[in-house]
Amino acid sequence: MDIEMKQPHILIIEDDVHINNIISDVLQKENFLCTQSFSGSEGKMNVHQQVYDLIILDLMLPGLSGEEFMCELRTNLNCDTPVIVLSAKEKLDHKLNLFDLGADDYVTKPFEVEELLARIYVHIKRNSQSNSPGTHKYKNLVLDSETMCVTIHHSELNLTRQEYKIIELLVKNPARVFTRQDLYELAWDDIYMGEDKTISVHISNIRNKIKQFDEEKYIDTVWGIGFRLSK
Repeated sequence: MDIEMKQPHILIIEDDVHINNIISDVLQKENFLCTQSFSGSEGKMNVHQQVYDLIILDLMLPGLSGEEFMCELRTNLNCDTPVIVLSAKEKLDHKLNLFDLGADDYVTKPFEVEELLARIYVHIKRNSQSNSPGTHKYKNLVLDSETMCVTIHHSELNLTRQEYKIIELLVKNPARVFTRQDLYELAWDDIYMGEDKTISVHISNIRNKIKQFDEEKYIDTVWGIGFRLSK
């Protein structure tokens, strides 16, 4: 099966190493990126560090249980990433409780890999269709052109109008190197008078605001030319 989109990134949270590896191997053969976690606490840490397209979650986990992870994900982390739960528990009230916690789907153990894969494709496709055309993602940064909102790890950056415009220009044109003149005239909608300090200060402010939530590098300085998204 092929999906016409970027390579989806899936987080697998399963303490059974054999099952975790089987799921990971199958998904990688289907051209998915996979991150493997073996406890609820490790899964929570991964969600803090990376934005995922889907989470596969076992319930009987060491440390943070699957139910506790769901509460953290939907409440404290305010994360709406689709979650497929894996569990040997079959009672209806248990399944309904998980849906109340925010799970999107439920697969009973033991399961057929083909069924899990089919459900994964359904949720990946549904999630990609529900994303606004004005939404752009780069690393852990999400930019919404309609609301003029930029988030990293689901936390909103407090940006000025010009800072937002600079990020928008870079994210929408990831391969382009923008000169200081480009950024000034496009972000300020004014004629550039050769004032380099203004752009440098704004780039520094953006980097500092991003660094509050993510240590990864997002903006490169191209010496003698200008700035671009980090590769």
